[in-house]
Amino acid sequence: MAEPTYLVIDGENIDATLGMSVLGHRPEPEERPRWDRVLAYADESYTEDAKGLFFLNASSGHLPMGFVQALMAMEYTPIPLSSTHAEDKVVDLGIQRMLEAISQRGRGNVILGSHDGDFEPQVAQLLRNGHRVSVLCFPEFLSLELAQLAHEGLEIVDLEHEVGAFQVSLPRLRIIPIEQFDPQDYL
Repeated sequence: MAEPTYLVIDGENIDATLGMSVLGHRPEPEERPRWDRVLAYADESYTEDAKGLFFLNASSGHLPMGFVQALMAMEYTPIPLSSTHAEDKVVDLGIQRMLEAISQRGRGNVILGSHDGDFEPQVAQLLRNGHRVSVLCFPEFLSLELAQLAHEGLEIVDLEHEVGAFQVSLPRLRIIPIEQFDPQDYL
């Protein structure tokens, strides 16, 4: 039986990094990731029927129902979390618990969509337990805590260039492996 694959998305983190660090403004609809492409990547790169888990902060008591319905139509499972304590990072707490549960289960691949170093203990534990783990991100903004886990087997996957999650080319200054450098891009 094939290992299950869990695509765990920290939507807040991806959106904030895209807006503040890459674009310098709130992303327009055409600048946002195409989450169906991300799930297709997970299916193609790991195992078919990857389970998409999209974590949302619902502490305000409201959900972006159009977005939630779109996620469900793409076969993601939205996980809206809330807390009465304003200081709780509910999305981070939920993802940490999910990663711990997968680790305790003893099987399953994990693809984490985030840049956040708060997940380092759980990702490190998954790797130690023999799970295949990737992080989908903009590598130039990946936390040092997660980036250092590449030495332990963490796969770092570029959300734009490897996954093809965007319809537009993003204005990124990224480190280019020499094998991929094409001078024609700069002429």
